[in-house]
Amino acid sequence: MRRDLFTEDHEAFRGLARDFIDKEVVPAYPEWEKRGRMPRDVFKKMGALGMLGMAIPEEYGGAGMPDYRYNVVLQEEAAQALVTLSTVRTQLEVILPYFLHYANEEQRKRWFPGLADGSLLTAVAMTEPGTGSDLAGMRTTAVRDGDHWIVNGAKTFITGGMQADLVIVVVRTSTDPDNRRKGLTLLVVEDGMEGFTRGRELEKMGCKVQDTAELSFVDVRVPVQNVLGDEGEAFGYLGHNLPQERLTVAVGSVAQARSAIGAAIDYTKDRKAFGTPVASFQNTKFELASCSTEVEAGQAMLDRAVALHVEGELSAADAARVKLFCTEMQARVVDRCLQLFGGYGYMMEYPIARLYTDARVARIYAGTSEVMKVIIAKSLGL
Repeated sequence: MRRDLFTEDHEAFRGLARDFIDKEVVPAYPEWEKRGRMPRDVFKKMGALGMLGMAIPEEYGGAGMPDYRYNVVLQEEAAQALVTLSTVRTQLEVILPYFLHYANEEQRKRWFPGLADGSLLTAVAMTEPGTGSDLAGMRTTAVRDGDHWIVNGAKTFITGGMQADLVIVVVRTSTDPDNRRKGLTLLVVEDGMEGFTRGRELEKMGCKVQDTAELSFVDVRVPVQNVLGDEGEAFGYLGHNLPQERLTVAVGSVAQARSAIGAAIDYTKDRKAFGTPVASFQNTKFELASCSTEVEAGQAMLDRAVALHVEGELSAADAARVKLFCTEMQARVVDRCLQLFGGYGYMMEYPIARLYTDARVARIYAGTSEVMKVIIAKSLGL
């Protein structure tokens, strides 16, 4: 169906992204999967092309164009090429907004140029062993000691944690017995700070090209100048950015589901069974027709949500709705497309297998499908 979400500027950026992905990402992607990450020099190449600094103000080396649709284009073009851009999505869509919204002038001068040119990689450390979606239950602490905060605790499932130069760590700086949400603070822990160590690199079922780490903090001295935003207000900050984080997951889900259909069409046209192309069977046609219809429904819902987000009007409940629908749709579509590959669909040499394993986490991270339903139910007065 015709989309009216993008302008000529977005389409020009799409051409840049497509060319970069075809030349710099696709040929090297199998090796990156084996290594478990995208090399740092590729981030710098993206930075040199202006792809990482679109939202960063011009005075710090960016383009000064905080338009979320450029991020959508990047995800769509990566999915079209049957790859992902490692932790770029997390850096641009999940982490950078914290810096843009809450960094003071001194911090902007210190960090923004490196974020724009790809020399500084980031991570955000929220999840802890045993806490899961209970953000208010965080136990990593920071105690004030003069001009420093002393940080102790552990984080897990941290995307990009092994490569990050700057890690936004959610810590508890005070306790309010009447309000568990009060007293959380964002601290930026920098690579090389004594007591900050990276533990196991976790072996995942999918998303092989981005690292996921355990992080440990033992008496880490973090300067007070590294507090992001106001002390004790982190819970509100996290809630402010969650709609975009959930929208980001939905963007990937729709784009990857669409790519799964394309891969299935190509395969079934070439693959023969009983002397005829698999694509000629009525079951194949019906399955792909149903999948295409589901993707178009998800795309329409998603595009509306993106437009609302660009206008600053996407609600938490609507972000939950779009994430719930699009990720569940992705699971159905990719599974049905894989089935059309038969036994070959189970082999990792075919991209459909990667699309299948990568898709599973979409219903978990940024809030599980069950959490999305809770949010939606609350919006209904239930």
